[in-house]
Amino acid sequence: MPNPKRRHSKTRTAKRRTHDALKPKSLSECPQCHEPKAPHHVCANCGFYNGRQVKAVAEK
Repeated sequence: MPNPKRRHSKTRTAKRRTHDALKPKSLSECPQCHEPKAPHHVCANCGFYNGRQVKAVAEK
């Protein structure tokens, strides 16, 4: 099993890990109720997707 001859510097390790950070979820506005929702998903608040009702939502 190959082993490294020398240890990697902290700078080199940090450069490799620069892309490991979590990115925030992108949200878009529902055109019906104007609540934030995930793009390409049914709105959890009103049940609309692509301009039509696809999920029944209980009235509050």
